[in-house]
Parts: sequence; structure tokens; C-alpha cells
Amino acid sequence: MTNKRPDLDMAACTGCGGCLEIAPTVFIPNPAGYIEVADLEQYPQELVREAIAICPADAITWEE
Repeated sequence: MTNKRPDLDMAACTGCGGCLEIAPTVFIPNPAGYIEVADLEQYPQELVREAIAICPADAITWEE
């Protein structure tokens, strides 16, 4: 777990849903149908890394 927060570039996101399958507690669909990052105290680092690796749009990064 890490306190670093993942960042999702909603403009680049294709909505493929891969991140939702890999880390459903981290990435959630909002009411408008877009994917966003859930507000958590800590994030599962390995799951987020896997979501970053499979994202076809390279839309997921770690906040600096």
C-alpha cells in the first residue's frame, strides 16, 4: 500500500475498463460514465502498477 495517489487523465482515457477489472477499489465509474480514481487513504501499489501497465492510452500515472 502507498500514500501516493494514482492519476487518471480523463481526456486520454478510452474507457476500455481494464483498470476497473484489475483494481475495482481504486478505479470507479462516475455517474457520467467516466472512470475516476476513488478517494482512498492508501492505494494498492501492485494493482495500480498493473493497471498502468495494461492501459492502452497510457492514461494512468502516479501523482508527483
